[in-house]
Amino acid sequence: MSDISQLLGAMISYYRGDARRIHHFIKVHDLARTIGRLEGLDEETLYILEAAAAVHDIGIRICELKYGKCDGKLQEEEGPGLAKDMLTALGFDEKVISRVCWLVGHHHTYRQIGGWDHQILIESDLLVNLYEDGASEEEIRYACESIFVTETGKLFCHKMFDL
Repeated sequence: MSDISQLLGAMISYYRGDARRIHHFIKVHDLARTIGRLEGLDEETLYILEAAAAVHDIGIRICELKYGKCDGKLQEEEGPGLAKDMLTALGFDEKVISRVCWLVGHHHTYRQIGGWDHQILIESDLLVNLYEDGASEEEIRYACESIFVTETGKLFCHKMFDL
């Protein structure tokens, strides 16, 4: 298995000079790992989740360059190819790469959840985005009640935002 720490290092290099984005994916990764462990994910699923959390926003830069914006749908379109290139260069297994790319291509898709790794990636990204975007209490409540499914994710949402 390739090392998640090497992947995080590669992502830090990729986003060199963009501390805000680096902080974002590190926070999402740490929350995903923590929620995944507390929810009892098996080691393979947790490994895939951690890799996906590290690269989930890899498409932002190219979206900004190509389209002048980086909304979720564009990230889902542009991100998987970039993630595949980075994961391949770091020696990740093809099965892992395939699943991570699928997750990157669906990390803003909140309907038709494709597994616990998908659900936890969404919850982790939302926890960070709600904070970073200064979401209102109403927006946070809505997300917590309508999108969060895991007991740990719900608990973290309630505790972080004192709901």
